[in-house]
Amino acid sequence: MAICDHEPHLLIDRPGLLIIADKGYVSRELDRYLTERGVRLIRPSYRNRQPHPGEPLLKSIRQLIESVNDTLKGQLNLEQHGGRTIEGVGVRIAQRLLALTAAIWHNRATSQPITRSLTAYDH
Repeated sequence: MAICDHEPHLLIDRPGLLIIADKGYVSRELDRYLTERGVRLIRPSYRNRQPHPGEPLLKSIRQLIESVNDTLKGQLNLEQHGGRTIEGVGVRIAQRLLALTAAIWHNRATSQPITRSLTAYDH
């Protein structure tokens, strides 16, 4: 709610916004706040509650997010980025994402069996 209050253009510029969240984002106050602003929130249900519409989609989305996070931390060493300023961190992250994107493109273009691997380029 603080993000939406601090950056109101996020909601104004995106009518019908859909937010995907973890089950820790459960509160009547949050649900009411987002509903009043026309925002849909999809999150996993607790075991003793009825599943939310769209909840079956969360498993595949969560696997995708975890896979991307694992790649960012593992292959791209983003936890040891070496940046000393916000700008430096941004540049280092951008460089690594660009390198991974180029590797994926190259691996697909050359029909490699594993497209998301940077191992062949790790010298």
